[in-house]
Amino acid sequence: MSALLELVGVKAAYGATRVLHGLDFAMQERSITALLGANGAGKTTTLRAICGMVKTEGAIRFGGRDIRGKKTEDVARMGIAHVPDGRGTFLHLTTEENLRLGAYPRKDKANVERDLERMYAHFPRLKERRRQQAGTLSGGEQQMLAVSRALMLAPRLMLLDEPSFGLAPLVVKELFGILRSINAEERVSMLLVEQNAAMALDIADQACVIETGRMVLSGPADKLKKDDAVRRSYLGY
Repeated sequence: MSALLELVGVKAAYGATRVLHGLDFAMQERSITALLGANGAGKTTTLRAICGMVKTEGAIRFGGRDIRGKKTEDVARMGIAHVPDGRGTFLHLTTEENLRLGAYPRKDKANVERDLERMYAHFPRLKERRRQQAGTLSGGEQQMLAVSRALMLAPRLMLLDEPSFGLAPLVVKELFGILRSINAEERVSMLLVEQNAAMALDIADQACVIETGRMVLSGPADKLKKDDAVRRSYLGY
């Protein structure tokens, strides 16, 4: 079975500072794959490389097509949605304006209204706040909005960068439960960068560990949870 997303020998740098040093990585369609690693390991850069936000070398293939070097908006049109760290919501727009902006690259405009209601079904609080400025939402609501806006693209793959950051544990549990449901019911694949390794491994099918810009470990998430090095470094026991 061919991979949905495949990176081969990917290198990336910010100016003279090299961050990725020949990264090899693959994930399957309909999976949730957790990307673990310490701060500065290159996790966020990996997501940015996929989205065309940083200059890269090597091969990046999505659905068998080479996407390296493509513009970020063209990568989005191909079906890759990015939920960046810091959420990236447009604070002065309303909740609903943010959601509609997520659907802007789509050509099937007739289905946008249907998908808007589906987002409100996933996140009822957003429907209550549909006419409220996004900047006045709570942190948890803004993260739900960021995820929903990405889903309005109708993606095959979502890239999620630290979705639990700054959120209360109950909100994190609710958000991750919804992500798992979306993956199962709507078959949206997810690549999840997450410092909360225990939560990430609980919802993921596969997991990878990146160190200093190289992939050092990968396999089924339940297997990595039992790995002594992973437990000591990321799970705290």
